[in-house]
Amino acid sequence: MPGAAEERRQPWLCVLAGRAGTGKSTLAKQLTWVTGACYLRVDAVEAALSGVQDHVGAAGYVVAHEVAASNLLLGVDVIVDAVNGVPEARAGWRETADRCGARLILLETVLPDPAEHRRRVESREADIPGHQVPTWVEVQADGWVPWDEARDGTRVVIDTTHSEQALRAAMAAFQAP
Repeated sequence: MPGAAEERRQPWLCVLAGRAGTGKSTLAKQLTWVTGACYLRVDAVEAALSGVQDHVGAAGYVVAHEVAASNLLLGVDVIVDAVNGVPEARAGWRETADRCGARLILLETVLPDPAEHRRRVESREADIPGHQVPTWVEVQADGWVPWDEARDGTRVVIDTTHSEQALRAAMAAFQAP
């Protein structure tokens, strides 16, 4: 364990954002296996909270920010898997990274083919107890706010049509300054 006087390397916080069914969880898990970072899935936090309170709302993100911060402050890299569909959610991760002195890497997953996106959404099954996956109609009406780099920060857009290419593109984002 490093001593208090020893200098630690700067941890990074990689935040995946994107609409449901665009491959965030798949890519986040692949990145976790490759990097050994802490994997933090907001769906899991929200599902757990829904078991103890009726309305989760922003509480899932609040809890996830603190879990991410506790790891980052120990020097542990963190990968966050969450929709991050609104500017407030995106700003929260920037604030968490700043508070912890972490490098922030923002990745937005996209699936350009609407038919493939719909197929993926409609074929998904919940993999977390208590989690309800959204329907295609719900995904279309999810309130996703398009990314604005001036407001939300610079992100790398990852086309997840092909898993191996998506992983390579995401790993290249880690090399960027």
